[in-house]
Amino acid sequence: MAFKKKMILLVEDNPDDEALALRALKKSNLANEIAVARDGVEALDFLFCEGQHADRAPCDLPVVVLLDLKLPKVDGLEVLKRIKSDERTRRLPVVILTSSSEERDIVDSYDFGANSYIRKPVDFNQFTEAVAQLGLYWLVLNEVPES
Repeated sequence: MAFKKKMILLVEDNPDDEALALRALKKSNLANEIAVARDGVEALDFLFCEGQHADRAPCDLPVVVLLDLKLPKVDGLEVLKRIKSDERTRRLPVVILTSSSEERDIVDSYDFGANSYIRKPVDFNQFTEAVAQLGLYWLVLNEVPES
C-alpha cells in the first residue's frame, strides 16, 4: 500500500488561534501538510474542489478536519452538515475545536455527525497541548477505512 500523506484541514477564522494551532501541529511533527481555510465557504471549496480549489485532486482529502463553529460566510455547523451529508466526505473525521460552550452547539455538533467536540482552552500552553494531542490521536492512533 502506498504511503498516504497525512494532511489536516484547519478551519479557523481567528488569526491568533490559527497561529497557535499551526505552531502546535508543526512542533509535534505529525502532519506532512496543514491546509487552512479561514471561513466556511473556503472550507467547503477545499473539500469539494470548487472555487479557488477547483484544481485540487478530489481524492486528496485530509485525515481530519479541525473545525471552528463561529465562522464567517458559512458557519461551522453548516460546514459539518455538508461534510457528513456527502458520500465523498461523510466518513471524514471532524473535530469541533471552538470557544463555544453552549449546550446547543455541543448537541447540534454531535447530531450533525461530529466525531469530537473540544472547547478551546484560553491558556496558551493548554491550547498548544490540546492541539498536539488531537494531532497524535487522529493522525497516529485512529484507524480509518480505506477509501
